[in-house]
Amino acid sequence: MSERWLFLDRGIGETRGLVVHDGRPERLVIVRDGDDPILTEGARSVARVRKIEKVMSTAFLELPGGAEAILALKTDMPPLVQGGAVEVEIKSEPRNGKLAVARFIAEAQGAPRLTAAPTDLAEQMMLWADTEEVFEGPEARAAIDEAEEEVLLTVHPLPGGGTISIEPTRALIAVDVDLGDRGGQDSKKVTRQANMTALTVGARLMRLKGLGGLVVYDLVGRGHDGHALLGVARKAFAPDNPGVAIGAISRFGTMEMTIPRRRRSVLEILRGPDGRLTTTTLALRLVRMIEREGASSPGGRLRAFCSQAVSVAVEPYIPAVRDKLGARFEIQISDRGGPEYLEVVSK
Repeated sequence: MSERWLFLDRGIGETRGLVVHDGRPERLVIVRDGDDPILTEGARSVARVRKIEKVMSTAFLELPGGAEAILALKTDMPPLVQGGAVEVEIKSEPRNGKLAVARFIAEAQGAPRLTAAPTDLAEQMMLWADTEEVFEGPEARAAIDEAEEEVLLTVHPLPGGGTISIEPTRALIAVDVDLGDRGGQDSKKVTRQANMTALTVGARLMRLKGLGGLVVYDLVGRGHDGHALLGVARKAFAPDNPGVAIGAISRFGTMEMTIPRRRRSVLEILRGPDGRLTTTTLALRLVRMIEREGASSPGGRLRAFCSQAVSVAVEPYIPAVRDKLGARFEIQISDRGGPEYLEVVSK
């Protein structure tokens, strides 16, 4: 019987939640101070219809505070008019410069306004894991830090040997299965098992990274057992339903599928367009490092080193850190380790 565990880290500047399934991290959600709740999955608002594109069967909406979203027009919906009001729910958060996607609830009246806040992160995690027990504290933070590092990897090992790489692009998510040095007399059996394992591991990793959209698996080998692999894929991606669609294996040895997007990708939160960790991500990591070193050295004075950009990004969090540790730490600018260099020492 499978087990799921919930970990929550209510830190300075952000709250992070993790679902662990059978000992492996499965879902990671990060909510940062300043995130717009109106654009969060599950939030309901009255919006104004700003523009209707009949050719695209799409309405562009103005949400409370001026945020925007798109709404697909369907035949079972009442006709909308430009300037009219409609109540919607966010079903897919904005990502990579693309607008949030809304779901129609009902016709409405009045100015744009929030009608129902998104589900609390802890409550959302309980729905995923079907449990009400949530673990917090240093162990939870350590588990979430470890999961965050796994999210940032591109190449992941497969149990039994081989690797799987997951690389998001603007158009799709490319997943490559590599057999590595796995071999033996029965190569067909080895490749079959590697592909099955890659489908299961890849499904977990994409949930952990928060990835969705068009996914293309480049399977290893040839002469695939399409029926068996399709069954494995359906089971592996079942937790992502509704909305999963999986195609047959092509003559080129690829399997295509679509996975619904809901929350903003964890990768997009942690990294910038250049692929580097954002200064906010680095600043929040530095805060956690200061807290950890402060806890291990209760009477020591702390010195934190970071780049100029990170020192600016960390400033809004300094008062909260001082509330916890007092004035026994200082931040110094250092470029000896590059833009992502972070270090905290006790003196």
